[in-house]
Amino acid sequence: MQKLIRVEPAKCVGCKSCELACSFRHRGEFAPSKARIVNEVFLEEAKFITVTCMQCDDPWCLKACPKGAIAKDAASGVVAVDELKCVGCRTCVSACPFGMIKYLPETRKADKCTLCAPDVPECVIFCPTHCLTFAEEDAPLRAKVLKFVQTVKDGQMEV
Repeated sequence: MQKLIRVEPAKCVGCKSCELACSFRHRGEFAPSKARIVNEVFLEEAKFITVTCMQCDDPWCLKACPKGAIAKDAASGVVAVDELKCVGCRTCVSACPFGMIKYLPETRKADKCTLCAPDVPECVIFCPTHCLTFAEEDAPLRAKVLKFVQTVKDGQMEV
């Protein structure tokens, strides 16, 4: 079973350490806007949730890419963008139902979480509350999320 970044929202305090660690590892600067992980703040409820790429079984981003610049590694399950093939068309950005692919203007390429393969993800290492862990995926939770996405895709529900 593949490993993913698992999130326990009840432990998240919204410190953005995960975003800072991620952006520094991959872009060499502390810039949450350039992180491959997203920490959302819900002010009405004063709750936070961290969102990461699900490394989908059947990635919409991969299917949408007209240049074949996105591939899924069979062994690790990691979905990655090949910067040499990416033309920066942003089709993958539009295709991702979770909003987990970003377009970086400075590189003119798509960018997404690759779980810091082959290492432990930087966001997990630097999470002070341990709301992020790197562990085997939660299959029942993944099934629920994918069912929700399919419901939205089929037009039975608007987001």
